[in-house]
Parts: sequence; C-alpha cells; structure tokens
Amino acid sequence: MIRMTVREMMEATGATLVAGDPSVSFEGLSIDSRTIPSHGAFVAFAGERVDGNQFAAKALESGARVVVLTAQASGEALRAAEESDGALLRAANDDGEAFMLALAKAWRERNPQWKVVGVTGSVGKTTTKEMLAAGIGVCARTHATKGNFNNLLGVPLTLFDASPEDEVLVVEMGMNNAGELSRIADAAKPQIAVITNVGTSHIGNLGSREGIARAKAEVVGGLRAANGIGPVLVLSDADDFADFIENEFCAPAGVRCLRVGGTGSPVGPAKVTLDAQGLPTFEVAVQGVGTLAGTLSLPGQAMVYDLQSALGAILALGIPCKEAVEGICKMRAARMRMEVRQNGESPRVIDDSYNASPSSMAAALDVLCAMECAGRRVAILGEIGELGDESHRLHELVGAYAAAKPLDMLVFIGSEEAGHMAQAARTMGFSEDRLERFGSADDAAKALSPIFDKDDLVLVKASRAAGLDRLSEEVLNA
Repeated sequence: MIRMTVREMMEATGATLVAGDPSVSFEGLSIDSRTIPSHGAFVAFAGERVDGNQFAAKALESGARVVVLTAQASGEALRAAEESDGALLRAANDDGEAFMLALAKAWRERNPQWKVVGVTGSVGKTTTKEMLAAGIGVCARTHATKGNFNNLLGVPLTLFDASPEDEVLVVEMGMNNAGELSRIADAAKPQIAVITNVGTSHIGNLGSREGIARAKAEVVGGLRAANGIGPVLVLSDADDFADFIENEFCAPAGVRCLRVGGTGSPVGPAKVTLDAQGLPTFEVAVQGVGTLAGTLSLPGQAMVYDLQSALGAILALGIPCKEAVEGICKMRAARMRMEVRQNGESPRVIDDSYNASPSSMAAALDVLCAMECAGRRVAILGEIGELGDESHRLHELVGAYAAAKPLDMLVFIGSEEAGHMAQAARTMGFSEDRLERFGSADDAAKALSPIFDKDDLVLVKASRAAGLDRLSEEVLNA
C-alpha cells in the first residue's frame, strides 16, 4: 500500500499546499470518500452525479491525512484542515487524472524490485489477467488488478494497493481512446506486456481495426528492462495484426516479441477437447518444459487461447510453467464473465453480461452450444457499445451467427441495434416463433423468467451498459 509524506506527494505531482502540514505522512489512497483508509489520502473528483470536493471537510474530520482537491477549497474544508492533523492540497490544473498517474508513476519508481506484467487486448484480457495471477501466485507473492480497475484511474489504484513486499504485479490495462495506454504504461512500467488480440471493441472511437492495433501497441512504449527481465511483448500467432505490431512497434523499440500458439512458437498450438459442460481439456507444448496438460474450470475453447498468452508471460518471467498451470486449472470464473450458475430449480445460466464484442459474442454462443443440455438452449443477447459506424454491420453479423446455431430460443434486447440483430437472424432463416425481442432487460425478465425450468441452459451476454446482469439474477431467482 502506498506510503509517502505530503511533501513527497507534492513533489511527484506538482500539487500545491492549500492548508496543513506537508511533513504529514499517509498510507493508502481512495477516490471514494466512503472508503478512505485510516490515515490515508482522498483524491476528490467532480463526478457526473456527485462532486467529491464537497466531502473534503468530512474526510479530514474522519481521519484522512491528506485530501487532494480538484477545485477551489471551501471555507469548511479550510477550517477542517486547520483543526485536524492533516493537509489539504490542490491538484495541478485541477486535473485529478494526471495527478493519479503522476503519483502512481512515483510509487512504481520507488519499487524497482517489482516485476510487472501488463495485460491488454480487445477480448480475454481479464481472463488472462486472472490466469496470470493464479499461476504466478503459486510461486511468488502476486498482486493483481481487482475487478475492472483497468483504466486511467483504475491502474493507479491497482499500483497504490501494491506493497513493497509484493514480487509480481499483474496489471490489466484497458483503454477507450488513442493515447490512454501510453499514459498507463508510462506509470506502470511493465517489463512484460500481453496483447491478447486485436478485435473490434471501441472501433467507434478508433475508426478501424488498424486504429485499435495502434492504440493497443502503445503499451510497447512503456516497456522497460529490469531485474533481468524484458522488455517482452507476448502476441498470439492467431491474431492477424501480430506481424504488424511486431514490425511497426516492437522492432524499432528493441522489444522482443514472444509469439504463442503457432508451430515452432515457445508456447505451441494446443490440442483441445470440450467435455459435456464445455470445459476444455488441453495439451500444449512449452519450450524447455515439454507438454503441459490439464482441464480448465472455465468453459469454452477460447479460454485455451488466453492460457497460451498467460503461459507466454509466465515463460518470460521465469516462473515454473508446470506449477503455474496447476494453479490456473484451479481458478474459477470472474463474476459475470462466462460464469455458470444455477440456483435450486432455476435454469443453468451462463452469465457473461459484463462486457461484449462481436467476437466474444460468437465465442459465448459456441460455448452455449457445446455444453450438455437436457432442456432448451437459449441465447439472450444485448447490444454492443462503442462500435461507431460499423455498429449496424457488426450487430447484423452477430444476429446471423446466432441464427446458424442450434438454439431453441433466441432473444435480443435493446433498441435499434437489437432490431438489426433480429432482422439478420430472420434473414438467415431463424424461425420467427423461436425469436423474441424486448426493449429492456426488465421487460425481458418479466416475460422470460417464469417460462424457464431447471433443465434449460441460458446464455446472457451483452455490453455492461445493457444491464443484462439484472436479468441474470432474475432468471436465477425466479
């Protein structure tokens, strides 16, 4: 957990002292006034609904050692700072995001002993991150990104939560726009990075898949050699942008590419079979180790691709691969990410409602159809966000792909793009009497929950904004 004095914080970030003692030290940091660590720091952000600057006085009165404002200090906050043993700062240019990144960079530089692995990609980065944490954690003290703390604020929070005693940090790195990964990687300074793949997520912001590839490849600029490791970028041979990233970004930067999944690669092609529950049993050859085999507890063949990426980073770290695979095979699905659940007499639900892209939609449908099912096989699909001008076409491709699957019921949820998916499914010949469309997750839950039984298998998949996680809970508890 981050530990500094206020003066050191100011030197690292350019923040100015408004009131209080700069020699005061703090431990831990939060951007939520409800979760400030004892003797910790609070960074106030003006959100869409709540302005954190309004809670500055309360935070100091409750024991915060330092509060960082992103607006002018109120009289109440000034009085609280004078009456407490804490300090009140104001971020340079009132830019809380830049403050967080600068402070995270300083904390990272104070801990050169850390071995840091960054994980990014359009699909599979969270699963790969979880696999790395489970595998590396068998052999070394490991700290990994929690939940979805993977953006310009989440990555600094991940670094702040790490302790000097940690040996390996596994940092998930997400982005929505060009330039973000450069800033994240500059703060985290990984020795190894993984790009799981280049898909279509955020194509609306980045314009094309090449634009996405360039944005993902920004992580290369932050890679550093340290502790005898790196700089290494792990790429999948299955990704059609792997050569582009290696030639255009890695080669000029002197970064070694470790390719996985191809014949002759350090982590070779995998032999995969799926059982009745869709769980993959695999065999994969690893250079200098031999053939590793096991069964993952996460359904779908795509999970083995994530395993190969994780093994590439584990190999580059010098962690024993055999022990790491044993740890990975014991891990469970992250919440709302291909999580198979069943409550009593409810149907089995494959809850993959956290996020979505066209390729992950297809992979989830493949899992649905590979799993054993005594009742009806149902796909409930919501809309995918941030696809820009390609949105209509890509949603139509999802609808057509779903229509080609042996489904007993196909349900689309949303407005315009749900209509595009439904129309594409009809065009491909999916029966109208097995197709449903609803405007919202709540409408779908009311209509569908009563008709399912325990033998049914139901996939719930969409971007988080669609709110299908609520539908999953309704179906499970109906």
